[in-house]
Amino acid sequence: MTLLEKLDPKTVSDRIASGDLVLIDIREPDEFAREHIEGATSLPLSVMDKSGLSLNDGKHAVFHCKSGMRTDANCARLASHVNGDAYLLDGGLQAWKAAGLPTREDTSAPLELNRQVQITAGALILLGVLLAVLVNSWFIGLSAFVGAGLMFAGLSGWCGMAQLLAIMPWNRRPQTS
Repeated sequence: MTLLEKLDPKTVSDRIASGDLVLIDIREPDEFAREHIEGATSLPLSVMDKSGLSLNDGKHAVFHCKSGMRTDANCARLASHVNGDAYLLDGGLQAWKAAGLPTREDTSAPLELNRQVQITAGALILLGVLLAVLVNSWFIGLSAFVGAGLMFAGLSGWCGMAQLLAIMPWNRRPQTS
């Protein structure tokens, strides 16, 4: 596995200011829309292989995600997309913020889809348990159904709840012309 050198947030910030680094955010578009580092390029890991990423001579790539776990797990894949030097932002967006560096946050953007799934699944499981205790024991089936759905999503990589939530009105961004 190819390991990319990790750079601390302050070093990345300084090198971006000097113009020799391009910051590439590999999180999904809903995560990027909610909060990102100013000037970062959104290039989700899910479409990176189709992107045709190319950097100008003298520019180096520094990849980041939320915590650094996705970039760590995908070092070789990330490195294969650049001809020059590539780095990882050590600790990702969380470390950037912990270092006191600015981000652009859009609180009007919907919560990230993963968080919406967690909230919805947790609420449905809790509702199923409460209804089973207070109304009828058969309501435990709701909790079992949601739990089975989460297990299926983890095993298969496809989440029906995420698909359903993605088409909800609050997750549709207005078309700009």
